[in-house]
Amino acid sequence: MMPKPPLVMQACLLLTITMLTACSKPSTLTSTPSSMASLLGDDAAGYTAVDKQRKISFPEDHLSHDDFRQEWWYLTANLETDEGEPLGLQWTQFRVALSPEKASEQASEKAASPTRLTDSGWASNHIFMTHGAVTTKTSHLAEERWSRRHPRLADVSSNPLTIKIDDWQWTGTGEDLFPARLRVDAEQFSYQLTLQTSAPYQLQGEQGYSIKSADASVASHYYSQPFIRVSGTVTIDGEHHSVNGDAWLDREWSSQFLNKTQAGWDWFALRLTDGSSLMLFQLREQDKPSFYSGRRMFADGSGRNIAAKDIQLQVANWHEIDSVYYPVAWNISIPSESIDIRTQALNPDARVPLTISYWEGPVIVSGSHKGEGYMELTGYDH
Repeated sequence: MMPKPPLVMQACLLLTITMLTACSKPSTLTSTPSSMASLLGDDAAGYTAVDKQRKISFPEDHLSHDDFRQEWWYLTANLETDEGEPLGLQWTQFRVALSPEKASEQASEKAASPTRLTDSGWASNHIFMTHGAVTTKTSHLAEERWSRRHPRLADVSSNPLTIKIDDWQWTGTGEDLFPARLRVDAEQFSYQLTLQTSAPYQLQGEQGYSIKSADASVASHYYSQPFIRVSGTVTIDGEHHSVNGDAWLDREWSSQFLNKTQAGWDWFALRLTDGSSLMLFQLREQDKPSFYSGRRMFADGSGRNIAAKDIQLQVANWHEIDSVYYPVAWNISIPSESIDIRTQALNPDARVPLTISYWEGPVIVSGSHKGEGYMELTGYDH
């Protein structure tokens, strides 16, 4: 049996097919799931490295960073329907560069043909992949779109800030991310949401420089907006639901998110009923202790980083999906913050079975603090 190609090779193949068929509308892709590590692994040669001295700047950093290998705009929301039922929602747009910008330009210059593909205006060195999902207590629906970058297909543009693949679109009213409208029309579900916030953005790590390993060999530029009010409509199997609730946006870019020894991560975005929010992640190592990072945040823009040694995560319950076990409940203790909580999945079957396979879904918080939020689990299926 031939080994499964890494995700970027799959993406190159998809991009080539799309170009040859001259499709103007990106289609939903169903293929063999690959790991998150395939997308975010250690092939960073030729791309811009994350720099601790680089300062995050708004509104410029809401846009794409094409000299980095990959990035994402990542929204999760905990909503309640007009019937009083909890509902989770995810929207994520990924950008992946197929090769470094300089290498791509040099290759184009060396092309022998007098009429190159780049002259057509349809070629692109970047692909976009967008995931949409809706989770209730009894169902989890997820779909995706792929496209090469082109203003008519998929792009990130300013004034108004627009992040789109076809009719899956985040549209602001100016250069900032908020206020905004988010529209996703998938086969099994759709949602049209209004997103608003008055809170300052939160810079994760050290002023937006977020390390991802104990030796700081891997890092990202990372900021969040944990305090978003949401209203709108979600349609599931033709049934419309008015929804209200809270959302969390993460913006992150890097040329390498994982090193060779890291297997995956467990990430938590939690809103507590005392008005604060809590970001935590654990990067699991193959042969040494995990790396931890966390931040407690408040709506006035203040916040404090949590020392890695003060974060204690313990799996409370595992759940099997297609012969893979996912840790769907956790005990989380942070003595310095007087936090001793348990997170439990709203729906333990919230695996995202798309080109990249991972677990992503809403969680309920109990213990010393009450609340809700989202959890992402990667690296368990490989």
